[in-house]
Amino acid sequence: MRTAKKTTFHRLLPKTAVVTAIVALAACGAPSSDSEEAADDGAPTDNVLLAEWTGPYGGVPAFDQMDLEAVKPALETGMDRQLAEIDAIATNPDPPSFENTILAMERAGDDLDRGGTYWGIWSGNLSSPEFREIQQEMAPKIAEFQSKITQNKDLFERIRAVYESGEMESLRPDEQRLVWLIYDGFARNGATLEGEAKDRYAAINQRLAELHTQFSNNVLADEEGYVLYLAEDQLGGLPDSLVRAAAAAATERDHEGEYAVTNTRSSMDPFLTFSNERDLREKVWKTYYSRGDNGDEHDNNAIIAEILQLRDERVGLLGYDNYAQWQLENRMAKTPERAMELMETVWPAAVGRVHEEVAEMQAVADAEGAGLTIEPWDYRYYAEKVRKAKYDLDSDEVKQYLQLAKLREAMFFVAGELFDFEFVPVPEGTVPVFHEDVKVWEVKKASTGDNVGVWYLDPYARQGKRSGAWATSYRSHETFDGPKNVLASNNSNFIKGAPGEPVLISWDDATTLFHEFGHALHYLSSNVAYPTLNGGVRDYTEFQSQLLERWLTTDPVIEGYLVHHETGEPIPDALVAKIKKAENFNQGFATAEYLASALLDMKYHTTDPSDLDPDAFERDTLADLGMPHEIVMRHRSPQFGHIFSGEGYAAGYYGYMWADVLTADAAEAFVEAPGGFYDKELASKLVEHLFAVRNAVDPADAYRAFRGRDAEMEALMRDRGFPLPGE
Repeated sequence: MRTAKKTTFHRLLPKTAVVTAIVALAACGAPSSDSEEAADDGAPTDNVLLAEWTGPYGGVPAFDQMDLEAVKPALETGMDRQLAEIDAIATNPDPPSFENTILAMERAGDDLDRGGTYWGIWSGNLSSPEFREIQQEMAPKIAEFQSKITQNKDLFERIRAVYESGEMESLRPDEQRLVWLIYDGFARNGATLEGEAKDRYAAINQRLAELHTQFSNNVLADEEGYVLYLAEDQLGGLPDSLVRAAAAAATERDHEGEYAVTNTRSSMDPFLTFSNERDLREKVWKTYYSRGDNGDEHDNNAIIAEILQLRDERVGLLGYDNYAQWQLENRMAKTPERAMELMETVWPAAVGRVHEEVAEMQAVADAEGAGLTIEPWDYRYYAEKVRKAKYDLDSDEVKQYLQLAKLREAMFFVAGELFDFEFVPVPEGTVPVFHEDVKVWEVKKASTGDNVGVWYLDPYARQGKRSGAWATSYRSHETFDGPKNVLASNNSNFIKGAPGEPVLISWDDATTLFHEFGHALHYLSSNVAYPTLNGGVRDYTEFQSQLLERWLTTDPVIEGYLVHHETGEPIPDALVAKIKKAENFNQGFATAEYLASALLDMKYHTTDPSDLDPDAFERDTLADLGMPHEIVMRHRSPQFGHIFSGEGYAAGYYGYMWADVLTADAAEAFVEAPGGFYDKELASKLVEHLFAVRNAVDPADAYRAFRGRDAEMEALMRDRGFPLPGE
């Protein structure tokens, strides 16, 4: 499935993106910090986390000076300063205007933004037990701080006055959208409440902040706490590259001479694909899919139940029937019913394909005399055998041509062809980094040499780093107080190989690499004037990155960058043909495991959560859906960080598929273009209408400007090789 964990943060309130992200930092993605240089309020600071960024490229974070002891005072001071700035705006005696209210809010909170950047690094890339204690303590305090802003009556009245004033007609379209986004963000987050309802709303937010943080930390604890160590005679079927990576992971954990399978997707997935030790596959599978569901101190079921009850109560205070209704109101889908309609249209085709895939796998197992019935821990293993038999395609053979370093060069090539970007390595020591594995590139406009920003890459797994892949920005583009260079970052969890050996990755991981780079290009291509407009609409923000995945299979990338790690020979045409022929292989599994999670997410948030038992609800809902027993949800409830470590994807996990409708439709536009995926005219429209505008234009209008019409769902069905409805 062309989906990946995503990381763009939707900025609901001006200059509080980092704050919201601190509260809700989820396994689905790290926050987009949107940090800008602070205004001088006359208050000196010796806290390194609040200090203005210095150095090249308009200033960069001092990652080499990060001090955990500075975290709490940095956040507390940053919040105090922003509240003072907000109070000055709210009590301004001059009549409300775009300049003295909206733009003043855009300028507020720089100190906290900078502190939040470092917080995001500790939370996502360098977590530790000591940090998690601070995180658990500070989350409700930050939620309380945010409520003080959203429930500031005088501030909201000034925002409302601008929104309803005649001045709106004189503003540019992007400025009108800025005012609307701010007004809507406040109105939908409790600004209109009074008395007991107002107090209860704030109290719920504080408790949710605690629960979201606890949920995330519980999953991370289970990922770190369960490691399977293997002896040499338990490595049957594993490729050499995976064996070496497992040995390195064991050595890192002081188990020299053994081989470690860690409790993360990047370790679990290849092990289940290649290991011929069925009992070990079952053990690894059960350990991974039991994260947060072990009936111990890290069990998340009670937390889920309380989160759902509190979310439902909170939106009830605002007059909504359920949480999903509130969440989708300002997204492309608009209603839960429209989102469900899309998912329920695709679901039968996905399940039907799963049954076909299982039948093919069972036939292979029977022919081998395996004497088994396909179980979830067999799916990847026998799918790989079917792939070899049906398409003569060996995943490990393909992997020999997928070097991480060469794929990075391929992404730079695509960025140059489509975006006119050039990536130039920054000499070590020029830009501070938070770990020796992090590398840095300067991003320039190739045609002019002008600096666009900086790109950080943190590619490898480590203890304390959450699993998955994500993108984030430490500073986003803006021009209203002078241009700001973008600081973008990509983060992955590839297993670091032995010294001097290239890192080889799977085709799926290569796709995810391109996906996350698409988010970085989205940050880097921004031309918006105001910080808040660098956000996005959740069921749209995955579209750009999902679309960029398509360039992995274009001829220039295949011919120029997919070369054998030992011989340097390009990937053979015959192998490429097999890859393309098998493009929709296992699509039933990929689509069904994702859709099961998305459907359950929506049902969680449209159901009365009173006395809800998450384990029973998950089991019963999947049974009602007719979920094939041979697969499970991509994210089972107790580890579903997208929706329970924060609210960015809550009642919104469907957004990957909503965005994939746009992706499939846009990809067909490139297929039809004279120059194909490198058509210069269409690429220019791509950048202008789909990347550069960020959230300055309504997503539906932006897509129509690119395509000339709305996206068609039939493109998604064609793309996945599914029959169209009614066929």
